[in-house]
Amino acid sequence: MMIDEYLDEIVPVRHTRKQSRQAITLHLNWWKNKLGDFLLLHVTSKEISRCRNLLLNEATCDSMGRPLLDEHGQPLKTKSPATVSRYMASLSVVYSTAINEWGWLEVNPVKKVAKPSEPRGRARFLSDDERERLLKACQECPNPILFTIVVVALSTGARKNEILTLKWQNIDFERNVIRLENTKNGERRALPLVAKAYDLLELIRPDQCNENEYVFPRPDGKKPVDIKRSWLWAIKKAEIEDFTFHDLRHTAASYLAMNGATLAEIAEILGHKTLQMVKRYAHMSEQHTISVVERMNKKIF
Repeated sequence: MMIDEYLDEIVPVRHTRKQSRQAITLHLNWWKNKLGDFLLLHVTSKEISRCRNLLLNEATCDSMGRPLLDEHGQPLKTKSPATVSRYMASLSVVYSTAINEWGWLEVNPVKKVAKPSEPRGRARFLSDDERERLLKACQECPNPILFTIVVVALSTGARKNEILTLKWQNIDFERNVIRLENTKNGERRALPLVAKAYDLLELIRPDQCNENEYVFPRPDGKKPVDIKRSWLWAIKKAEIEDFTFHDLRHTAASYLAMNGATLAEIAEILGHKTLQMVKRYAHMSEQHTISVVERMNKKIF
């Protein structure tokens, strides 16, 4: 009842962005499935802890909510600590609302349960050899659209959801720019569209398109394509370990740093409001920084 109340009364008002609304609805329905038969007073921190452990061993799902399993029924990939923490945060905010706004409870049991430890912000990026193997695997993938999606990700540093929800009306081929409307922080962002990414998008560009037409649609055209299975296939084919689709974003940022982009420029391209998130790439631009200081010294001395 508590979760239903939150979904019906609070989510439409507080979570106005579609992506946020979908995420918290997914999380809360999972908790409802596990704890829906419990009375509120019987949902203890021990029960929350048990569910946390279940989440950590649960397979990730495709866009239809189906678990991604191999031929033996084992998870192709389990939920990450960060994902489990988000599930817990979604339930915690419901409890906070029930306590502070509805007066139903006095204690939030979620706050007593430790969130799974998360690794430090990673900066995993592809080596030259890994990049060549991955692109080759994407070209050989049964899903022919994966190659273009990966090239766009490497070229622009855009997030997966930003790419998959891209519509033709957002691409300005005359000005070589992609205009993102649906970003994580809710702000609009423009990305340069050049070289290989431009050529591939130009190649699949329709002669005519309506404003609701996705660049990378599923077969019925109503929603973006789901590439989870194709991506896992390509990673396995390329024999690349410990690499996620989001790491393509880290790869693009790392390549920018190694080619002389400043942290401020990388932050602008990636859409970060502060430099804190891009400091992980600072060591990759050391040689560029040295050359800048060297030129300054030669000029003044």
